[in-house]
Amino acid sequence: DGEVHINELKNGNAEMFWNPTSEVRRQRLKRHIVLFEEQTDFESERLWQHVTSAINKGDQHKATQEKFVLEEEQRNAAQERRENGTEWKPLLFRHDATTNEWRYKYEDLRPWDPLNDIAQFEKNGILQTMERHLSTRISNHKTTCINNQITRHKRSAKDCRRRKTSDQPSNHSQNTESSCSTPELVQELSDDDGKYLGFESLCAQCGKEMNHLKEIHSAVLSLQKAQQDIHR
Repeated sequence: DGEVHINELKNGNAEMFWNPTSEVRRQRLKRHIVLFEEQTDFESERLWQHVTSAINKGDQHKATQEKFVLEEEQRNAAQERRENGTEWKPLLFRHDATTNEWRYKYEDLRPWDPLNDIAQFEKNGILQTMERHLSTRISNHKTTCINNQITRHKRSAKDCRRRKTSDQPSNHSQNTESSCSTPELVQELSDDDGKYLGFESLCAQCGKEMNHLKEIHSAVLSLQKAQQDIHR
């Protein structure tokens, strides 16, 4: 965030190497982290806290000791897994045999689309991107499903009326309501479309995408709260 100089030791001259302007600072990425008390034991900030504390205090000897403790625990855990025949299965990374490197399973390398991408967030270690067209796609899909249901409902009612017309009337049919009913015209569609039309719920795909959208919304609200706490 500050100025960086190159100091020439031979003649004592100093040269400006980097001077971030206020505009450069405004363009920097905002850093969001999980609150320390909410981190698990193996998350970096918590795992390396004693090493970091020693470095900040300038105690190199203490930092080396704490680093050795962590590495020794990792070696002992690996030895125990080998003895028990337990295979280590990473949750978030996979091994690339071609490059002999570990890669993040959920990496998204596509260019950021400012017209469609709203925010990128992390949930349970998985990076996800909130997109604008998701809600639109759900709305369109929901409307299509409702229209199909209306069409089937009207077709069924039309067939029912045709059967009533072709049947000979009887005294009993004149005094009792028919089992077939003629639906009224649908004046307006709302969130209770399925119940209004006599359907308990929309299709499974609608429900799945709606639940996914609710999870994203919940995660974004959690991020916003964390950001407010950080600012305070």
